[in-house]
Amino acid sequence: MEQIKLTLQSKIIILVCLVVAISLFVTNIFITRSVAENVRQELGRKAADIARVVSRSPLVIAELAENSTKQAIQDYAESVRNASNVEFVVVIDMQGIRKSHPDIERLGKHIVGGDEAPALQGQEYLSAARGTRGLSLRAFSPVFTKEGTQVGAVVVGILLGNVEKAVTESQMIIYLATVIGMLIGIVGAVLLARSIKKTLFGLEPPAIAKLAEERNVMLQSVREGILAVDKGGIITVANQAARQILQTAGIYADLVGRKVDDVIPRTRLNDVLLSGEAEFDQEQDINGVIILTNRVPLKVNNETVGSIATFRDMTEIRRMAEELTGVNAYVEALRSQAHEFLNKLHVILGLVCLKKYDKLADYIAKVVNEDEEEVEYIRERIKSPLIAGFLLSKLSRARELDIRMILTEESYLPDQDRAELSTGLVTIIGNLLDNAFEAINDPAIREVIVSIKTEAKNLIVQVSDSGAGIDPIIIEQIFEKGFSTKADNRGWGLYLVSLTIDKLHGQIDVFKGLTRGTVFKVTIPM
Repeated sequence: MEQIKLTLQSKIIILVCLVVAISLFVTNIFITRSVAENVRQELGRKAADIARVVSRSPLVIAELAENSTKQAIQDYAESVRNASNVEFVVVIDMQGIRKSHPDIERLGKHIVGGDEAPALQGQEYLSAARGTRGLSLRAFSPVFTKEGTQVGAVVVGILLGNVEKAVTESQMIIYLATVIGMLIGIVGAVLLARSIKKTLFGLEPPAIAKLAEERNVMLQSVREGILAVDKGGIITVANQAARQILQTAGIYADLVGRKVDDVIPRTRLNDVLLSGEAEFDQEQDINGVIILTNRVPLKVNNETVGSIATFRDMTEIRRMAEELTGVNAYVEALRSQAHEFLNKLHVILGLVCLKKYDKLADYIAKVVNEDEEEVEYIRERIKSPLIAGFLLSKLSRARELDIRMILTEESYLPDQDRAELSTGLVTIIGNLLDNAFEAINDPAIREVIVSIKTEAKNLIVQVSDSGAGIDPIIIEQIFEKGFSTKADNRGWGLYLVSLTIDKLHGQIDVFKGLTRGTVFKVTIPM
């Protein structure tokens, strides 16, 4: 038989109804017993009080003492019975002979029940016995004269059927309250189940478990660090990547369950909690490790209940940016060389078509000599093949832009095996030359001068242009990420130059040229 699978809503309703039903059932048992006992005790006290009042009546005492046969006791007992709504009020003498009874025919006869002996011995008590009117709850009270002589007893009885009837009436109220409680419990269970279902977006426990597993896998699989805090600033989530990056910064403490400000300095996650505003692409220094982080508030029903930070080590981002910059520089260099070579081929083709073979020979010889001279000039001064080839490509690009690019006579760069320095120089020189080319807007003077040399164990790279120069007001901003005076989506070149120089533990200075333009001077320890 196929197993019936209950939904979460059904389980909640059934569970709540069972809890309410069991609670009400157990409560009903105890209350019913307590009420029955209380009813019996109350009726017993009522009968005992009536018996006590009758036994202390001067009329009853006097009549029993004189052993009178008058109707005075009968009349008095009946008046008390009618007034107190009990089953019977019986007065007996010391021989157990009735002096009063609801049935007149039973007057002068011995009391029935067999429980009167202790009363004739001076005791006051309650008893349950079967008399002439059936099973009853009977209260006995002895009758004494002023001298202390017992002359009889009083019996006040309430039929147990009436007692049970009173108990049943009390229990009916309890049963009704139980039914109402069950109905309220069922309605509450349904409402609670629907509320929980809504809170869980209608998902069943298996689906929630699956989502939780997928969440954990995703958190651990992404390479970005993920850190989440609740409304109190307590860390609730920290994936493996976050732990690795923080361990690089010397933070080895257990993260989850601790206040974020006690573990990680300057996270600004609490600031995001207070402001409710997201912060994107922010650099942060954690014990010397630079990270790039995004911080966003976590909101539920427009209320900020936490914040999340995703971050990545800037070392890797810089490496990727430098690689991308280098690749772009080489692509641009190849494009310029290809364009220049295509122009030369067009000249050669034209001379061939015109059959100007003598001029063709002169042109080819000139091109070869110029290229050889240029290559030899660069090779004598720049011993690094990577940088030498890169400068040759930039020379081609300058000619394409009708710009005179000059490598100074005193330039000299020895060959070295520091790959990060060579890659860094491509990024630095490439971006500085691109900026210099763009800065030249005077058709009369279009010149860029490059100097690369070593001084006192430092590598000095200097690039100057003949442009209009940089406004001194913005010099402090030109190395900021995204800052540009040209157009949107610019402002990355000098930012990458600054990052690369920092990585190589160097520095960069910017100043105005002797006559015009701008000079960038980069100093890098060899």
